[in-house]
Amino acid sequence: MQPLAQSDRRELLTLARSAVEATARHQQKPGFDPAGLTAGALAPAAAFVTIRQSGRLRGCIGMMRYDVPVWSNVRDSAIAAARDDPRFEPVGPAELPGLEIEISVLEPPVPLPDAALFEAGRHGIVVERGSARALLLPQVAGEMGWGASEMLEAVCRKAGLRSDAWRDGATRLSVFEAVCFSTDEG
Repeated sequence: MQPLAQSDRRELLTLARSAVEATARHQQKPGFDPAGLTAGALAPAAAFVTIRQSGRLRGCIGMMRYDVPVWSNVRDSAIAAARDDPRFEPVGPAELPGLEIEISVLEPPVPLPDAALFEAGRHGIVVERGSARALLLPQVAGEMGWGASEMLEAVCRKAGLRSDAWRDGATRLSVFEAVCFSTDEG
């Protein structure tokens, strides 16, 4: 993954906020001119957008598209996090002033040959078994106070699997790292 300049981070946060606001107001997806972005924000990379209100999760969805520019994945993830997260009602206009936005730009996942190599807080985790699949971002471990085994159990439950499914050889595990930045960084 190419590094993201501080100016790109600000532009991506502005884009995500604009997308959330347009979605909450039932407006069209905001236009965006990527001409001012550096190579890092123009490069293909997966991205997640997390929306919080007063520190509490309000929506989180990502686009695992590694063939689309990161700015496009940020915009589409922001729209989906505001409108399509099944855990929450869509974000409404009255909520907009208090929302915090966090963006996670993901490295491509790589197979984890041994669960003992998983590092909670450094790695995000993807679990797959049959049609069941789930992902947890690296920062979830710190937010929840989880170590490696708790993180592995949680991603299995999120996928609808038994919490110890990660121990079974038929379950595929992959890890990734992410660059995270948010509106509260100043």
